[in-house]
Amino acid sequence: MAETEGKSTSLNGVSGEEEAGGDHHKDGDACGSKDEDKHGDNGEASGDRNVPESELKEEDDDDEEEEEEEDTDSMDGSGLFSLTEDGERESEEGSSDEDDDDDEELKDEDDEEDDEAMEAWLGAELRDLRGPAWRAIPSLRCREIGRDSQQFVRRVCGARGLVQRLELQGRLERHSGCVNTLHFNPSGTRLASGSDDLRVVIWDWAIRRAELEFDSGHKSNVFQAKFLPHSGDSTLAMCARDGQIRVAELSATQRCKNTKRVAQHKGAAHKLALEPDSPCSFLSAGEDAMVFGIDLRLDRPAKKLVMVKEGDKKVGLYTIFVNPAKTHHFAVGGRDQYVRIYDQRKINENDNNGVLKKFCPSHLVPSESKTNITCLVYSHDGTELLASYNDEDIYLFDSNHSDGADYCRRYKGHRNNATVKGVNFYGPCSEFVVSGSDCGHIYLWDKHSARIVQFMEGDRGGVVNCLEPHPHLPGMATSGLDHDIKLWAPTAETPTGLKGLKEVMKKNKRDRDEDSVRHGDQYDTQLLWFLMRHMRNRRPPRTRREGADADTDESWSSPDTSDEEEGGPDHVQCMSS
Repeated sequence: MAETEGKSTSLNGVSGEEEAGGDHHKDGDACGSKDEDKHGDNGEASGDRNVPESELKEEDDDDEEEEEEEDTDSMDGSGLFSLTEDGERESEEGSSDEDDDDDEELKDEDDEEDDEAMEAWLGAELRDLRGPAWRAIPSLRCREIGRDSQQFVRRVCGARGLVQRLELQGRLERHSGCVNTLHFNPSGTRLASGSDDLRVVIWDWAIRRAELEFDSGHKSNVFQAKFLPHSGDSTLAMCARDGQIRVAELSATQRCKNTKRVAQHKGAAHKLALEPDSPCSFLSAGEDAMVFGIDLRLDRPAKKLVMVKEGDKKVGLYTIFVNPAKTHHFAVGGRDQYVRIYDQRKINENDNNGVLKKFCPSHLVPSESKTNITCLVYSHDGTELLASYNDEDIYLFDSNHSDGADYCRRYKGHRNNATVKGVNFYGPCSEFVVSGSDCGHIYLWDKHSARIVQFMEGDRGGVVNCLEPHPHLPGMATSGLDHDIKLWAPTAETPTGLKGLKEVMKKNKRDRDEDSVRHGDQYDTQLLWFLMRHMRNRRPPRTRREGADADTDESWSSPDTSDEEEGGPDHVQCMSS
């Protein structure tokens, strides 16, 4: 297209060469007048008398000098020529058109290079999509005659065709802060949400109504709230930025009886891990590197299971999950690149710091960057582990592999930088991987091929953190920096076209590459942080106030407190419940 335009431009006589040709035409016209004078024609130069050729040549030279002087004087202060000659004006316009064409060509070339780079970046990890595992018409016919009717819903929930038809169904609005946690009860009839506003809401999500709302008892952002299994939806476990682990007792009359503190971390507690068959025991992990086992049947419910370390260095934790098939196994992740698996029955911190096995992508093992695991989850049968890394990608591990094994799959395209972002499996047999992104979109990958099969706009605030698939139906709930909860279901008439995906992925990759370049300047920041911490540690220790509550936590200045929490804004004294 650009070449065609260039040809038409040259045909119109706008190129630089033809601009020079125009001067020759002027000279030719002057010479023609001379010839006409020789043949007796009346010309402007000759008048009514014969003029010698030498005089005519001198006059022509004077005219050319005057024209050159006029052109020179025509440049104004802005550096632009104010040309009055038609041919010269066309020449200027034509050259600007050529510049635009060149810019378009360069832009097209850059776009092609970006597309090639994107394909190369993605291609190494992609596989071919398998054929559809579920077909609507044969499956409906089988259900009508009673064949495999019990498996109908499970197969529907894991169908790629329905995933590609997910769309927004509605919003649940009640919170006045970012919604950090979502959890369906085992039957899927109720949804619990927790927020920065320190409140927990129990929803009848089907009719979009809040059935119960209560104060969590926490002093800072609520990070997680979960129904304990087989408790009749009467017990809710919670954790928060203040490090407290609290339990709420709910009544059948839709009210909260009380909330009580059952454990205290010396730093933020981001995640809880439920044991699938236990209504009274669960695990918690905190930024103090501690894992607590909590049994509500005991007078002192919390028991230390392990202090997570790499060598002699404590590793603050962001996430924890119990293997649903081997409930004595649990996995943790946090402020380094390793997924660690422990066995509750045989944790010996003197033997490999109690770790049963560790996983890490091979290219991140020697990494000196601050690579963290923001979330990890087991698959439905416990055979696979999914881990999301900040400023990196999502990785799938085989939990049955030996210690030190590399990843099996890698899922690219999203952006995990701004928050402690979640990740999850979607489908009854963990057929898909779902994650939020800093760009405000929701991504769903086919687990086997690592190809993106769904791409939806989530939060207007720009970040989607929490993704909770429904336990029995094809749909899910999501939340993030917006103050509402979004419900998604496969009701679109046509499958997604993934509109805008390429542009968003390019931007995510470009932002991540720019951040990786800036990480080279982290040393100065870390040095400044170390000096400030050293100065703070030289202050005299706090003394306990006379008459302070005996149950008040004064453990923030303990040597076990995580570095980031010392002296920070979250040092809230946790009063007795």
